[in-house]
Parts: sequence; structure tokens; C-alpha cells
Amino acid sequence: MTAPQKTITPAVSIAIKPVETAKDRKAFVRAAAPAYADDPLYVPPLELDIGARINPKANPGLKDAPHQLWIAYKNGAPAGRISAIINPHHLSLYKDETAHFGFLEAIDDPEVFAALFSTAESWARERGMKKIAGPYSFSVNEEIGLLIDGFDTPPYVMMPHGRPYYQTRVEALGYAKARDVYALSWVNRRDFIPERRQKFVDKTLDNPKVEIRNLNMKNFADDIRLVVDIYNDAWSDNWGFIPFTEEQAKHMAAELRPIIEKHNVVLCYYDGEPAAFALVLPNINEAIGDMNGKLLPFNWAKLLWKLKFKGLKTARMPLMGIRKKFQRKPVGTAFAYKMIQMTNNANMDRGLTGSELSWILETNKSMLSMLVDMGAKIYKTYRLYEKPL
Repeated sequence: MTAPQKTITPAVSIAIKPVETAKDRKAFVRAAAPAYADDPLYVPPLELDIGARINPKANPGLKDAPHQLWIAYKNGAPAGRISAIINPHHLSLYKDETAHFGFLEAIDDPEVFAALFSTAESWARERGMKKIAGPYSFSVNEEIGLLIDGFDTPPYVMMPHGRPYYQTRVEALGYAKARDVYALSWVNRRDFIPERRQKFVDKTLDNPKVEIRNLNMKNFADDIRLVVDIYNDAWSDNWGFIPFTEEQAKHMAAELRPIIEKHNVVLCYYDGEPAAFALVLPNINEAIGDMNGKLLPFNWAKLLWKLKFKGLKTARMPLMGIRKKFQRKPVGTAFAYKMIQMTNNANMDRGLTGSELSWILETNKSMLSMLVDMGAKIYKTYRLYEKPL
């Protein structure tokens, strides 16, 4: 009688490789793909865009900010990625000895998650940090949060996607909720401001001290600089805020120039002082879903045609700000309604049917109440985590 043979299970090898070269950065960008192999709602971001964001020579936000990227390999195949950064602007404001992780993507394997986070945590600890938080890719002014609700729709431009198991894997490693932020969906219509509110808006803004205009394309860089100046004041008391630097403002202007149209930026003045702004982005994800992250050799022409000729049906409002001195005054509230109304109507004239308003802190009850009052609905929740080191 032949003795039964033993089943030998091959050893699983998890390796974490630091990103050091341009070739490594390209591999880091593509290391997100394995997690989404069976997810038809995932929209691969443009590789050129992500590649520029993680390149210290191209992204001024990485200047003087120690950071590191890593790729996880399982049995030799890419299985995930993570970044860690120590943001000097955050530390100077909060003095909390906190590093941030980001660009998190991984297959559903607890060992891969554990290896990625252990590496990022050790890196932060070795540099004197007492806490790590995220995801921030790379900062609060970029992509943030781990999607924990709303996996049934694709992400809008510059918003993360994620898989349902991410939350389980991250929390199993000792990470606790710091804050949630929301994305709200909105079916565009022209009569969204309740009649009583519309009368308030019209009466408040019927004032010779009020001036409202759209972006001046001839002075594009100056107007974007003005947007950043208002933003840095308006958001300065918000949880997690860090300001844009002058260099980042210039970089942002250069990045936005190809896709921004004048009707999608509104600037409000009161008694000659820049008081508020709103900025809307066309939802590029609507146009690039079938491009697998690549513009070359011919997808750039397809994208240009979709943006300039076919037109998109969706857009995202990522930023709106009202200078602090006006935030609790009737004119500040009226500015908010008016800016949304102006961008909404201008985009509907161009065929827009749906929008996302994101992201909004869970604690920003006044803004959430205003948007829900106009017909918006919370449809995605993103969570920021933290963990002591």
C-alpha cells in the first residue's frame, strides 16, 4: 500500500521595494492596477498626471518634504503600494509630530497590507514622528480619504476610489477614525434654490458694493493666485488645513490652464475686496475611462475631442471659499448660493446633467445643510485615519 503524499504549500513571499528611479515611479503608478482587476467602476487616472505628482522635480509640494514611495510584490508580482511624507507646513502649524501615508492601493491580502504599513510606520518612526495619519496623497489639498461607502459609482476627477476590504484591512492594523468627509451628488436643475432663499440672495446682492465676475482668461495666473489667497484665508480654521504656497499656486495655475473655462471660476468682491470664489472642474474621468491611464499615442486627441467638441455631462466642484470676515454675514451666504447658481446654469447651457460637490467635512454642518436644502445627496463617504507610533 502506497503511503499518502503530503501536500506542500509553496511559501508566500512578500517583498517591499522602495521607489528610487524614474522607472520605479512608473511601476509605482501601475501598481494600483492589480487591486482593480475585477472592478469595472475603477477609472485609471492618467499616468502622466500621477507620474508628475510623485516626481519631486515636477511637484513643488514635495520641496523640503521628506517622503518615500514603496511597492509591494507578492511572489514577484506587483501587489500594492503606499507613500509616506513628513509635511513641514503641517508640522509648523500643528506641531503634532505626525507623518502622513497615501497613494494606498493593494490586493486583498492582509500580509500585503501589514508589510506596506509596517514599512511606512518604521520610516516615520525613524524620523522622530509620534503619529501617522491618512490617506493623504500627498496633502489635504490633494486626494484624501479612504472610501468606506459609495462603491457602486465611479470616482470623479481627483477623487479616490478604493475597494470595500480596504477599511477592514486598515482598521485591523490599529488605525482609528480621525474624520469623515463626504461627496454629494447632484442632478443639475435650474430651480434648485428655494424661493425664500432666492429672494434673500437677490436682495442681499443688490448692492453697489457687490461685484461678481468670472475668470479673466487674459489674467489667468493672477486670478488663480487670487483664488489661492482667498482659499488660504477661508479654509484656515478647517480641520487639517495647510496653506498653498506661492510656488504651489503657480503650479496649480499651470495644471488647470488646459481644462478650466472662464464660466467655471467665479470671483466675488465686496467693497472692492476679493471676498469669495468657486471653482468647478470638468469631470475628466468621464472622458478617460477607456484609456487605461494612457494618453499616448492617440488618446490625447480623443480626450481633446471629448472636452472641446463632444462635451462632458458631469463636473465636480472641489473648491469654494468665503473669506472669514464674510462667513457669518448675509453677504457671505448669498455669495455661496450665487456662485453655485452661476456655475450650474452656465454648465447646463453646455449640456451638463450631473455634478459632484466634494469634499465636505462631516463637521461642516452649515454647508451640508445648505447643499442638501438645494437637492444634493451624500453618496460617498471617505475616512481619514490615524495611529500612534
